[in-house]
Amino acid sequence: MQVLPGKSYPLGATVHPDGVNFSLYAPNATEVELLLFDQHDHHRPKHVISLSAKTHLTFYYWHCFVPGLEHGQVYAYRVHGPYIPDTGIRFDGQKVLLDPYALAVVTDTWDREKARHAGDNCATALKGIVVDPYLYDWEDDTAPNHAFERTIIYELHVGGFTKDPSSGLPAEMRGTYRGLIEKIPYLKSLGITAVELLPIQQFDPYDAPPGRLNYWGYSPISFFAPHNGYATHQDPLGALDEFRDMVKALHKAGIEVILDVVFNHTAEGDENGPTFSWKGMANRTYYMLSKDKRHYKNFSGTGNTLNANHSVVRRMIRHCLRYWAGVMHIDGFRFDLASVLSRDSDGRPMTNPPLLWEIESDPVLASSKLIAEAWDVELYQVGNFIGDRWAEWNGKFRDRLRSFIKGDSGYAEGMMQCLLASPDLFRTAERNPNRSINFATCHDGFTLNDLVSYNHKHNLANGEGNRDGHNDNLSWNCGVEGPTQDPEIDALRLQQIKNCFAILLLAQGTPMILMGDEVRRTQGGNNNAYCQDNPTSWFDWTQVDKESDLLRFVREMIRINMTSPYFQEAHFLNSHHTTVNWHGIRPGEPDWGDDSRSLAFSLYNPDYDEEIYVVMNTFWESLEFELPTPLGHEAAFWHRLLDTALASPYDITSVTPDEHLVSNLYTVAPRSVVMLIAKSTVEQPWMSTREMSYDRLVRDE
Repeated sequence: MQVLPGKSYPLGATVHPDGVNFSLYAPNATEVELLLFDQHDHHRPKHVISLSAKTHLTFYYWHCFVPGLEHGQVYAYRVHGPYIPDTGIRFDGQKVLLDPYALAVVTDTWDREKARHAGDNCATALKGIVVDPYLYDWEDDTAPNHAFERTIIYELHVGGFTKDPSSGLPAEMRGTYRGLIEKIPYLKSLGITAVELLPIQQFDPYDAPPGRLNYWGYSPISFFAPHNGYATHQDPLGALDEFRDMVKALHKAGIEVILDVVFNHTAEGDENGPTFSWKGMANRTYYMLSKDKRHYKNFSGTGNTLNANHSVVRRMIRHCLRYWAGVMHIDGFRFDLASVLSRDSDGRPMTNPPLLWEIESDPVLASSKLIAEAWDVELYQVGNFIGDRWAEWNGKFRDRLRSFIKGDSGYAEGMMQCLLASPDLFRTAERNPNRSINFATCHDGFTLNDLVSYNHKHNLANGEGNRDGHNDNLSWNCGVEGPTQDPEIDALRLQQIKNCFAILLLAQGTPMILMGDEVRRTQGGNNNAYCQDNPTSWFDWTQVDKESDLLRFVREMIRINMTSPYFQEAHFLNSHHTTVNWHGIRPGEPDWGDDSRSLAFSLYNPDYDEEIYVVMNTFWESLEFELPTPLGHEAAFWHRLLDTALASPYDITSVTPDEHLVSNLYTVAPRSVVMLIAKSTVEQPWMSTREMSYDRLVRDE
């Protein structure tokens, strides 16, 4: 087999018309072997190419060009060098290693345990596949490119969304990219504009307690390759095509695709973990090491921490994001434990971390949505994250909302800030309110149904003695722990769920909804279901019919959010034309005291032909509110649009001219949210060009 010197750039395996160029970063290595396999299920390579330092090494980069190779070639490496853990060097020539830049990964025979222990693991190692990413036909795919103020995010697990038999899909399609395609009509009917997918970068399902699987996917094996386990055809190239088919189908439906990316750690774990890629090539480069160099810093809580601001690691992350955005047509990224990315090689927080500024200013990523989970094991940077264009998961919104709706004292003023998109956290000259990603629940914690059904976590099924998961969930079970046959308790739980959705979708900022919350998906009180790849975590499609009233309510709330000119404003309220006025039980007299458990506000803009009045009563007794006189429509009447205390379909209704309130007093029931509207004309509320485009988005097939 002919082997030419090749080039050091680009890294990874690059297809050319006459062959493939391979390049690998491995400083301090003494020898590198390129292994070429005939088939992805072959246990031994057909060819082993030894790369000499004289011919195939440029600085820290080992490279070669092999004529005649093409798309689909299976390959891996052995990297030889000293094993000196006390200096952070961990070469092991017996281990077969995966190219960090591999665009597709062979996982058929992967054995995590054999990668942990001494000895050759060629038969059970991970292998890469040479990919020409430009062979795929994207047809006329166009990114929806929704503005943040026109965005509603749906956090979704690709596997769990359709894996349950109740999905009605053929067995081979359940839990796959293709299965998700089949359910796009449901997503369109819901009205969301973006799906935020839990990790789909190739992850290690065996990085979990004995007898369990890693379901969530926060255990990266390869940053560039889509996860094989979500493909109907269990081969790496099939996963590539099916993933791209899914992206293309979602775009055709007007739905953006945001990836949850995990650049804070890898599945190689700590010094006792497996060696399958980075650790065996450049351990001191890729990971933050402790002072003794033998152990790993653990700001991720998973055993290791990626050394994200090292120049080589920065480049890998940036290249990875460019690949997903530019080649795979991804619309945005949510960065898991993003505060890790602000640390230097010693773990110290940096004032101006180069990686984050490079991501922000990268022209290829200029149109990508960037969302930070702005914390890690030790840092909490919500409201203070680096950069000008990053949006952030607003953990303060979640916590204040949970405390407020269950009637805790002292949260009225904090909830007021949340309704304004938390200007106490986010208001700067460079930011707008939609940089606050508002949520009540996410994958990590209780579902919304469980939030109102359990006071305590129930995680015994995880095999960790119920020690895992958060203990302080700010939840309230409404009187009984877990399932109940008491109709009054169940009705209260449903009302509390509607209250959460109402507040979430009436607040300024960008709302995010957890998969299945709209139909009361439950995890049986498990608030850390990372290893529950079973009905505990899956979407139960029978709930769509069982909870049709709640589903209707959520759809209508999303419609209000998307079509009213008042919600998801592009600017903080009172900074432009829209003003907010706060009230108590009497107009203009808000109560911010610790004992206050209610909020009332009105929104007015002289450019609109309507005014909004909202009351949130989380007290356990009714309160009578005196209604303000509409500022711009003295002759107009108040019409009820929303009252969560009323049974469906009266809980959320359309406005008609002959149905208006005749009194200036409104009795707001315990634990309920009310929304009134005053309009000069009410025949077609909020019909505009913007609404018409939204209608096409959710209704056209």
